[in-house]
This record gives sequence, structure tokens and C-alpha cells, in this order.
Amino acid sequence: MRAVVLQPMYLPWIGYFGLVDIADVFVFYDDVQFVRQTWQNRNRIKTRNGKPTWLTVPVRRAYGQKINEVMIDSSTGWESNHWERIRESYSKAPFFRQYRQVLESQYSKKWDHLADLNISLTKELASALDLNLDKFEISSKRCISGEATQRLINLLRSLDANEYVSGPAAAAYIDVGKFREAGFALYWYRPEHPVYPQLWGDFVPYLSVIDLVFNVGRRSSEVIRNAARNALQRDPRT
Repeated sequence: MRAVVLQPMYLPWIGYFGLVDIADVFVFYDDVQFVRQTWQNRNRIKTRNGKPTWLTVPVRRAYGQKINEVMIDSSTGWESNHWERIRESYSKAPFFRQYRQVLESQYSKKWDHLADLNISLTKELASALDLNLDKFEISSKRCISGEATQRLINLLRSLDANEYVSGPAAAAYIDVGKFREAGFALYWYRPEHPVYPQLWGDFVPYLSVIDLVFNVGRRSSEVIRNAARNALQRDPRT
């Protein structure tokens, strides 16, 4: 069984959903350290002037907290602000009307915890991309012990997985030797960023996946899968 374990992120980019697509089980790693001003609570969209802009979910003081403990600061009215900026940026996109309800319904709710918001948005977008929703798990519900790589291995064992797929950013801290000793095959996921039809001037990569969905519609899954061709590379040390 092939497992992917990623922190819940806000309106993730295309590669995040490429990992959802190739996983037999996808785990939201919600009981690890929260880091401010990362993809955990912000992402980018492309505006009508052709430039990207950040959408940031405001959070209360969150020093030393795990992601699933972080509370959203609802005093700012961020929900209506984010939705209005999305609507202004994509209302002219070919598939905005078809998919607007996917997001609009999420921004009409009141969210207390950041992890709940991120997980719900990711599941709704995965559904819009016709990805299997039965594969999702949440790490905090499994009460896994251990530190760093060993904790990840313990989580994989609880899932009965034998393969683990990681993004390249984790190469700096994953202990490959422990994966080899535990008998897990380790894969790195390095997709090519696709170029697709996009509004407002020159193409801008590494935006939220909603840019792809509103511009390409039902073909979004095809674009994600084409980008993932030859993206999986097994680490020869495992």
C-alpha cells in the first residue's frame, strides 16, 4: 500500500493533489508543529492585473502549537474578504460558474480551527477533481508516538503501508536509513509544473489549484496526471 503523509495546507497547489491522486491512503499530518507564514495558512491566486497575491488566514497566537490546535482569528472577517478576492480574480474564468459553489459554500461557514478549514477545503477540491475521497485519514486520530522519522514510520505501520511517497522538500530531514531498516520503500515525488490556459497575461506557476480548476474545469485532473508522469523516483537506498 502506497501512503502519502502531508500537513493540511490552505488551498494547496497542483502538486499536492498529484500526491493525493497517486496515494492509496493520504494522511493529513495535523498533529505536528504549526509554522506561521507558510503554506499551512496561506496561498497565492492570480489577480486581474496579472500578478499573484497572497490569501492568508489570520490565526491567534500559535507559538508552540500543533496544527490541529491552531485557532483562526475570526474577528477580521477574513472569510468574506478571501471569497471576494477569489470572485474578483476568477469571475471571468471559463469554469468559474461551474465550480464557484465548491468554494463559496466553504467561505459561508464559520471556522474555528485552521486544520478543519484546510482539510475540508482539500476534500471539496479533491471531489471537484474527481479524486477518491475514501483514501483520506487524519494522523491525530491514530495517536502515534515517536519523534521525527520514527514517528512517521510508526504511522505508516499503523496504516499497513509498505511504500511512502514524499515531496522533495522533506529530503533535508528524512532519515532514509530508518526507512531501509524498517523495510519501507521510499519514493520522491518531483512533478513538472504544467502550463495551462490562464487569464490575465503571462503564465504564473505555483498558485493554488483553484487557478487550474477555474481555468481548465474537468480537464484539471488530466493536467495534474500529465504533470505527474515520471515524477515518482524510488530512493535507491531503500
